[in-house]
Amino acid sequence: MNIIVTGGAGFIGGNFCHYMTKKYPDDTILCIDKLTYAGNLETLEPIMDMPNFKFFKTDITDREAIYKIFKEEKPDIVINFAAETHVDRSIDDPEVFLNTNIIGTGVLLDACREFGIKRYHQVSTDEVYGDLPLDRPDMFFTETTPIHTSSPYSAAKASADLIVQAYTRTFGMPCTISRCSNNYGPYQFPEKFIPLIISNAMNDKKIPLYGKGDNVRDWLYVKDHCIAIDLIIRNGKEGEIYNIGGHNEKNNLEVVKTVLAGLGKSEELINFVSDRPGHDRRYAIDPTKIHGELGWLPETPFEEGIKKTIKWYLDNAKWWENIIKGEYKNYYEKMYGNR
Repeated sequence: MNIIVTGGAGFIGGNFCHYMTKKYPDDTILCIDKLTYAGNLETLEPIMDMPNFKFFKTDITDREAIYKIFKEEKPDIVINFAAETHVDRSIDDPEVFLNTNIIGTGVLLDACREFGIKRYHQVSTDEVYGDLPLDRPDMFFTETTPIHTSSPYSAAKASADLIVQAYTRTFGMPCTISRCSNNYGPYQFPEKFIPLIISNAMNDKKIPLYGKGDNVRDWLYVKDHCIAIDLIIRNGKEGEIYNIGGHNEKNNLEVVKTVLAGLGKSEELINFVSDRPGHDRRYAIDPTKIHGELGWLPETPFEEGIKKTIKWYLDNAKWWENIIKGEYKNYYEKMYGNR
């Protein structure tokens, strides 16, 4: 099969490209990425020259360019990871989130209608559900939990989900949606929580922690997420939503202390700062549906996954140091500017 992966130079999309090219050597992975600040071609360097991988530097809102790729490559499946995702950035500049996350999704769906696909899959987030109270550990997000967004980011992702559902109902498109909890693992951009802790701690810099650090997240190791999406695109029911959760709830202070302990660093590096507007209190996903229908459960406990993650960042310091220095932005021109 020919499989389009949008946002494939990002964190989760990049890990998915690694996973798919190795697991399915007879499939062709067609990676589309605009290479914004969070898109890093160095993430794809280990697979860039594999015979079953192609890269296209393209914006998913560019209808002409997207249609050209579809016409020439004839994809069977489209998986949309492409999105602006950082909540703090969405508060500072909502418009770019609306454009990429909503308009870009619409362009991809129109291309799928125009050229025909076997499955379109939208990678969404549990943040579309809003949050849960800290004092109700018995409550979890299910696929029928009402959408109740808290930030421009989550509102844009929820809007995209609704558009996907509308195309399924109106045009009979074969679509699925997955909503995941917080991912962590290799190749995550250093502005995100766990890699920020690691990179700051490695440089003995203060680690900013919102409020009291009591906000709770359900942590999902990125490879487990990739396995779940692979199952959905092959065996998931058309028109369905699947929640993908890690069963690894930790409050933010716990996570910081765990990482600092793993690095042998002092907790004196923790710097409590003013909370951000509309900060969600707790995320927790019930993955019963995907387990019952597709047999998926997370394989990686947080204690194991965080050790793997810390080791990866220690072993690949050049990758995140290049990002912090801004040098990663020159990689595309250096490698492909004259091609």
